[in-house]
Amino acid sequence: ASLKRLGVDHIDLYYQHRVDPTVPIEETVGAMARLIEAGKVRYLGLSEAGPETIRRANATHPISALQSEYSLWCRDLEADVLPACRECGIGFAAYSPVGRGFLTATIKDLRADLLAKDRRHDHPRFHPENFKKNLKLLPILEEVAAAKGCTPGQLALAWLLAKGEDIVPLPGTKQADRVDENLGAMDVTLDGEDIAKLESVFTPGVTAGTRYPAGGMKRIGI
Repeated sequence: ASLKRLGVDHIDLYYQHRVDPTVPIEETVGAMARLIEAGKVRYLGLSEAGPETIRRANATHPISALQSEYSLWCRDLEADVLPACRECGIGFAAYSPVGRGFLTATIKDLRADLLAKDRRHDHPRFHPENFKKNLKLLPILEEVAAAKGCTPGQLALAWLLAKGEDIVPLPGTKQADRVDENLGAMDVTLDGEDIAKLESVFTPGVTAGTRYPAGGMKRIGI
């Protein structure tokens, strides 16, 4: 029924969005694999899974993609999650590749640049005390972007593209001109010096505040 409502006869990539800690991943992936056997799905993906869960899932049925947050201000997964994906031959879909807008360098004042009802106010990295600290990360981003003749947002996307052909950024926008800007990141070429400059400031763990409020943090890296 779902496929009929979507107007398709199969789903190319079927994700489990967030791992359910109460259900063994082998059971979940086994059920998802049966959809492939039925011809309803082609490939399986996970979201925000931890390294051991990734390995166990892939041992049950080949996993084609992992979708997790990855950007200059979210690099912790380089230590374990990304290596696990590469070990298993799993592609990486990076959501929030411009740090929920922070890496565009267009948000400098929380009151002036974000609506009062903007959900980012609930995210610890956008809490005033943390945000003030995080603003200190932006000068190097703006400096390198100016040198490359691109926007800070394009630079953030170009950095991700430079991290490997197995990484696909997933930028989102509500504005057509931003789509064009995002696509322009593919024309930005970074050399080793550019990457080193960025990574010398945007080190893993440098960002002040967790990615999500406490409740959300319990649902990632499982």
